[in-house]
Amino acid sequence: MKANELRNKYIEFFKKKNHTEINTSSLIPENDPSVLFTTAGMHPLVPYLLGERHPAGKRLTDVQKCLRTGDIDEVGDTSHLTFFEMLGNWSLGDYFKDESVRMSFEFLTEELGIPKEKLSVTCFEGDEKVPKDEETAKIWESLGIPKERIYFYGIGENWWGPAGETGPCGPDTEIFYDTGKEKCSEHCGPSCNCGKYLEIWNNVFMGYNKDNEGNYTELQQKNVDTGLGLERVLAIMNGKTSVYDTELFDGIIKKIEEVSDKKYDETTAREFRIIADHMRAATFVLGDDKAVTPSNVDQGYVLRRLIRRTSRQLRKLGVEGSKMGEISETIIDQYQDVYPELSRNRDFILSELEKEEQTFNKTLDKGLKAAEKIFEIIKDEPTLSGGLAFKLYDTFGFPIELTQELAAEKGKNVDVEEFNKKFKEHQEKSRQGAAQKFKGGLADHSEETTKLHTATHLLNAALRRVLGDSVFQKGSNINPERLRFDFSFDRKMTPEELNEVTKLVNEAIRAKLPVTTEEMTVEEAKKIGAIGVFDDKYDKKVKVYSIGDFSKEICGGPHVTNTSELGEFEILKEQSSSAGVRRIKARLNKVQETNKDNKENGKNERKVVSKTLDDEER
Repeated sequence: MKANELRNKYIEFFKKKNHTEINTSSLIPENDPSVLFTTAGMHPLVPYLLGERHPAGKRLTDVQKCLRTGDIDEVGDTSHLTFFEMLGNWSLGDYFKDESVRMSFEFLTEELGIPKEKLSVTCFEGDEKVPKDEETAKIWESLGIPKERIYFYGIGENWWGPAGETGPCGPDTEIFYDTGKEKCSEHCGPSCNCGKYLEIWNNVFMGYNKDNEGNYTELQQKNVDTGLGLERVLAIMNGKTSVYDTELFDGIIKKIEEVSDKKYDETTAREFRIIADHMRAATFVLGDDKAVTPSNVDQGYVLRRLIRRTSRQLRKLGVEGSKMGEISETIIDQYQDVYPELSRNRDFILSELEKEEQTFNKTLDKGLKAAEKIFEIIKDEPTLSGGLAFKLYDTFGFPIELTQELAAEKGKNVDVEEFNKKFKEHQEKSRQGAAQKFKGGLADHSEETTKLHTATHLLNAALRRVLGDSVFQKGSNINPERLRFDFSFDRKMTPEELNEVTKLVNEAIRAKLPVTTEEMTVEEAKKIGAIGVFDDKYDKKVKVYSIGDFSKEICGGPHVTNTSELGEFEILKEQSSSAGVRRIKARLNKVQETNKDNKENGKNERKVVSKTLDDEER
């Protein structure tokens, strides 16, 4: 089976089940700082899972491009990937557990012909707040999955959400394919990582709402969110033991063989797979219309890490010079028919890869010189300390394996235990920082994020009035404290321009403009002058939010009902985001009306109550 056949078979199956196909969304989430990338098909649908009405209806299906780095260290085995395609179907307050499970089972066993004897499933075992999911287990039994292949696990494995601090969440049931390997022990089951059980599908039943106190109450609108891994199912359908042995990687592997003059075999498999995966992920991130570039923060940091890990693996294969562009072109050619943005952004992808590869090669050379100095200092010592090994990693990106190789050449050992301790401390600090940085988000549907979401529309419209109609949104990020808005513009804004933008936004707020929404086709949205990047990202029917006569914009919501709810708009910073893209950070300050007598006489004096943001919030 070919990848396109599987994509089409899935979509057509669910269309027959009255689902509407929607387009894949950007890899960079809109307005949601709780994640750096779209890690699942549900992320672009958060407003609708939270109650907004979707223009396409209550049953949806799509193929969503996703990126996850949680298992990046596992990449190189047979099944783990950073970039992957997720086949998904959703019920927004329509069907629930029974119909969802039966459709998944029908697709796997009848459409794909996978024997039910090869399937095992997991369900939520329950806890003190939510009961055991016996209902789903009984549905599986009725379909012929015996009790001994139905496993129950806790909240760490069979519970999803919420997407932020609070909101819709619920138990899930996961479907696993038995690869045929022997059980590693009598306790071996789907939660085991021995390779016998391969997870292929996850059906999430969002039947609960979690509040600020950690309590769960049943939702009136119960949703279903499912995700089926295309690469893993493709491997199963073609009798392959690795996702890297499918047609999706054939051309990439051949190109790596060509540039390295090495064969893809057992001795080189790990290096080849990491290069193939990371180059595919980097190509899709660079190819996204949001124009992310390598940097030391946020999505740019992950992108830089992917490229530099690739560079190290290429060096291990003996590759010198800039070869990533050649590999990336193979990926673009392979995927451009399905994802035309790759073709659209080909030049940008290749130029950014070349720049980053050259920059890292210089950094690596500096690191090698620094390592030589370190080894000279400790020439009489048998072991390189873990602290110095971590310094080489942290400053120059040296993996511990490279440091060990350099040490072995000098006849020395490396204190790997101390290095691992330093590395874990570094990871923990990064996790804590990320948890604080990405607390909140549109997923929380809070009053603050909703206000700031509306403010981005006012800011977008004001920028276009001051700077011209060539300005378009390139990305946004919102947390409860501030908004971050990226837009196309090729120079630094002047103080006068920033003041004028601020003035226009605040005039719109004080005008108490109503915020209304209509559903229409993309063509109708164009005709009424709605702002949008009219490429292949939109579905046939969209929502257009109007803020008086000040702004018309395609958006999924949510928004306030009147601009008077927003307070006082303040720009904190204007800076470069990437080539041809500027970034504004702004906030809404609370306003207190003062001088009651003046107010009664028609004078509306306002006192702005602001707070200081720390560097992380800014």
